[in-house]
Amino acid sequence: MNDKPHLDEEALAELKDVMEDEFDVLIHTYISDSVDRLASIRNALETGDADALVKAAHSFKGSSINIGAPRLGALCLEVESAGREMRLDDAGPFLQEIDSEFHQVRSMLERILKD
Repeated sequence: MNDKPHLDEEALAELKDVMEDEFDVLIHTYISDSVDRLASIRNALETGDADALVKAAHSFKGSSINIGAPRLGALCLEVESAGREMRLDDAGPFLQEIDSEFHQVRSMLERILKD
């Protein structure tokens, strides 16, 4: 997982080309949605709701991969898999990693928006 970059520069450049003027909106939406998804993952773990955990982690994984955040996507996949296999105790330690990785990705994306 650590071999994956925080951000895939090529994927982001491609998104910027395709999205043009909407690129900033896309990034802001991703950040906002990610905050909600992270809260959903945390809540699902706290309440022991494996189904909600799988859904939230799957959703966060997809949006992270689409935006060009492969390491975050890989971490979400770990949590999604743990939820599917009812290994909620195994998912817990990943929450801190996801939180930390998201903060890293968020600050990098915010820097891109300023450029």
